[in-house]
Amino acid sequence: MYTILLVIHSIIVLFLIMMILVQRTGDDGLSGLGGGGGNQFLTGRSQANLLTRTTAILAGLFMATSLTLAVMAGRMTGGSILDTVPAAAQTAPAPKAAAPEAAKPKAPETPAVPRPE
Repeated sequence: MYTILLVIHSIIVLFLIMMILVQRTGDDGLSGLGGGGGNQFLTGRSQANLLTRTTAILAGLFMATSLTLAVMAGRMTGGSILDTVPAAAQTAPAPKAAAPEAAKPKAPETPAVPRPE
């Protein structure tokens, strides 16, 4: 379904670009490609109305397919990319555990020295 909608979206984009380029502007753009004969089917105001309406319809379809594709793409992954990152280790070093008494080396015992009186 996603691929079919993507192909339809691409076709709409191509037609929308074509409609925008064909419209008559102050510089005539590419609208002069239709020939210079006065006996054309779409002339003057009727051509402007048809091209404007077609462009508006294509723009609406473009927005609708864009939003639909965005929603579908968001639901395809099923979650955020941050959900796949493993949990970070502690940032501060862990305090060292106290060694058991047996493992600690003992200081040598000094004999008691009598004090002079």
